[in-house]
Amino acid sequence: MTDFKRVFVDTAPIIYFLENSSLYMKAMGNFFVKCKKEHIQIVTSTLTIEEYLVSPYSNGKMEYVDNFKKFIEYMNIEVVDIDSVIAEQGAKIRGKYKSFKAMDALQIATAIIKKCDMFFTNDKQLRQEKELPCMTMEDI
Repeated sequence: MTDFKRVFVDTAPIIYFLENSSLYMKAMGNFFVKCKKEHIQIVTSTLTIEEYLVSPYSNGKMEYVDNFKKFIEYMNIEVVDIDSVIAEQGAKIRGKYKSFKAMDALQIATAIIKKCDMFFTNDKQLRQEKELPCMTMEDI
């Protein structure tokens, strides 16, 4: 893993960890232990909350909702609201990278505006964005 002190974590890595993905559980556990131990600030946006909670609410799995909230609190994750500054940065990103979806551009924009030094996702396409280093599951 690359050295970083402030990392934006996209939705997928959180899903893999909280839902015990057999493929990524160990790596994600190590990642979150590293962040906690080395006082690495994890940042995400309110979009992650919306994306993560869709499945638990649609499947009536309230324990997943509770676990998610406890995880955010335990890891002291900074959850950022999307505002007009982030929205404009997202528009610039989508203007440059035509294939990026709005949600992805807003996630990256949040990381840039909040001065993260790493963007952690499992969407390899997002590595195209060069203003911010991007790490995927393969990297850990």
